[in-house]
Amino acid sequence: LRIIHQDGYTPEECMEFKAIIYGNILQSILAIIRAMSTLGIDYAESSHADDGRQLFNLADSIEEGTMPPELVDCIKKLWKDGGVQACFDRAAEYQLNDSAAYYLNQLDRITAPGYLPNEQDVLRSRVKTTGIIETKFSVKDLNFRMFDVGGQRSERKKWIHCFEGVTCIIFCGALSAYDMVLVEDDEV
Repeated sequence: LRIIHQDGYTPEECMEFKAIIYGNILQSILAIIRAMSTLGIDYAESSHADDGRQLFNLADSIEEGTMPPELVDCIKKLWKDGGVQACFDRAAEYQLNDSAAYYLNQLDRITAPGYLPNEQDVLRSRVKTTGIIETKFSVKDLNFRMFDVGGQRSERKKWIHCFEGVTCIIFCGALSAYDMVLVEDDEV
């Protein structure tokens, strides 16, 4: 909505997403590697098991929001592995960001020196919503107030305050999430 109805993102604002995008990449590959164990999927190349262990060691030791070259190399090797790809194909069975493949397939561009996130990179970034974020915009003579509400269980009780003086409600959800389960309850 910000891109369509407002002025979009400045280069400075795009740059603020760089650390978020790096974090999304790391979270995604870690989620896939963890799921391999849960789903009983082996690496296609046994040597990549060492890369998996190195990934966890690097993830624990790097500064948040950074992407050092040794981490990039490790992620590249793992992402090319057939077992990792097989696990990715079963992403509906565990929690994985929708943007995982987008970012992992563009790792060279995203980790190149001087990288500035583009509009698509920003749109695909995942930031956990806490609280309620309001965006106001107008279409013709109609004024709209859109609320981005945190979906986590602890955030849901705050939603009621958004409904005061409301004449219409439109709920939006990702089509890609139709078969996902809640993090806190895998039966729902």
